[in-house]
Amino acid sequence: MEHFIVSARKYRPQVFEDVVGQQAITNTLENAIKNNHLAQALLFTGPRGVGKTTCARILAKRINQEVTGNTSVDEDFAFNIFELDAASNNSVDDIRNLTDQVRIPPQTGQYKVYIIDEVHMLSQSAFNAFLKTLEEPPAHAIFILATTEKHKIIPTILSRCQIFDFKRIGVLDIKNYLQKIAEEEQMSADNDALHIIAQKADGALRDALSIFDRVVSFSGKNLTRTAVTENLNVLDYDHYFAITQLLIENNIPEVLVNFDDILDKGFDAHHFISGLASHFRDLLVAKDPATVNLLEVGDGAKKQYLEQSAKADLKFLMQAIDLANDCDLKYKTSKNQRLLVELTLMKIASLTFDAQKKKSKHFIIPASYFSQKIVEEKLDAPLHQFIDTHKKDTTIKNTPSVKEKRNKHTQPIASDKIGLTTSRKRKSALSLSSIKRNALQESQKETEITEENLDNLPQDTFTESDFFKVWNAYIDQLHHSGEKIFASILKADKPKLRQHKICVTYPNKMMKAELLKVKPKALRHLRKALNNYKIDFEVTINEDNAKKFAYTPQEKYELLKEKNQAIELLRKTFKLDL
Repeated sequence: MEHFIVSARKYRPQVFEDVVGQQAITNTLENAIKNNHLAQALLFTGPRGVGKTTCARILAKRINQEVTGNTSVDEDFAFNIFELDAASNNSVDDIRNLTDQVRIPPQTGQYKVYIIDEVHMLSQSAFNAFLKTLEEPPAHAIFILATTEKHKIIPTILSRCQIFDFKRIGVLDIKNYLQKIAEEEQMSADNDALHIIAQKADGALRDALSIFDRVVSFSGKNLTRTAVTENLNVLDYDHYFAITQLLIENNIPEVLVNFDDILDKGFDAHHFISGLASHFRDLLVAKDPATVNLLEVGDGAKKQYLEQSAKADLKFLMQAIDLANDCDLKYKTSKNQRLLVELTLMKIASLTFDAQKKKSKHFIIPASYFSQKIVEEKLDAPLHQFIDTHKKDTTIKNTPSVKEKRNKHTQPIASDKIGLTTSRKRKSALSLSSIKRNALQESQKETEITEENLDNLPQDTFTESDFFKVWNAYIDQLHHSGEKIFASILKADKPKLRQHKICVTYPNKMMKAELLKVKPKALRHLRKALNNYKIDFEVTINEDNAKKFAYTPQEKYELLKEKNQAIELLRKTFKLDL
């Protein structure tokens, strides 16, 4: 059996002219060689499979060919080219061996070229050992470093190199190169099939050639779009065109059935929804002749895009892209991913629905719709007829009370007759402001009672013992009912009676304010119990008495110390803290 060589090796470019999609870099290197303006340290960086190592090898051969005047491709000066795989030779010893070889001049040609692939894999020590040689190499040495991860290379290395950034290869460039290979291999290949392979490669020509070999092994000498999509397990354009047509027609059941068929074929729902968003984007691009060139598809698929874009409204496409993209973002965090995609499809299918539009994005039907419907059912007639009849019945004659009658008869529809309640202003729920408002109203009500004409209310006489009996019983009642703060305020000072005045003295304004809060409630109880509605409080403040009340730990300690000096001795002896 004849040995098979993969296309990536068989068709590896041997000259700069054959390199695909990197014309700017190849032209720069070619001119640098011709003008003898080539740096001694070059860094090729970029994604995988875009031609970094290939360009390094072509450059290594071209340098000596230009110097010797021998431009034959067969003369490759192999003895002057040294390749080092930094992924497996990344130690300091490997770099030291390399620097030892650099000192030896070439046997043929003028330059020795050292290609270090995957240079970012070198260790920190290896990079440091390489610095001096890279900064001041011998005149006969040229270093070409290649990497896919430039950010992993230390800055001191980057600053010593001339950097060339290789870009991803365009879909059209890859497709044309595959077409060229298919012709050389005497194969027939659909334009759309090669486009699908180029898109699947994601800018890497080596990946495209590997996919090409795989598809050829599957379908033989005839590459069709069906064979490519089946072998690569990618969703064909036809699926998206069919789904989009159903979405435009608002055919939700068929959309869900088609989506189920796609899942049954083993395709991922996330891949489907992201592909659908891209399909909507391509339809949007196809609507404008100025942007049609942005479509990276074959001629057959481009014709289909132009036809379907004419059927789709611009507003529909914008909203569909937004919904599909939102679904794509939420997909990974969703617990029911299939339902998320199905809900998105239903929303897209409802965008152009011609029935009654819902005002809310959540499709909530306005309450007024139901209100009118209920009124008409109660009246057994259309609402506008009832209103017209009602206006005739309430015709007002030219009398002195015309304004009053008009106001009376032009109230909303007689809700008591049809079993509906008229709309009222809804009271707010419980809040701090409502509590304060209610407390203020209650206080005002109590104040009004105290300020009434007391001549009509009982004013029975009572003794001091009668008062204290009611006073102490009221404090005990407050204790048992859980209002201990209120009870403690009343108990803070023994009141003195001065005719109908209950005189109390507090050490601060805070206690006075607390008493004033509960004053109406206390007066109501005392007046009722003693049957005397002329009773009132008289509160005074004497800050000199404040020292009698101990609040903080230090104040309590000082009060104890006044009663028993031995406490201070106890604290000092055992070194106690408060």
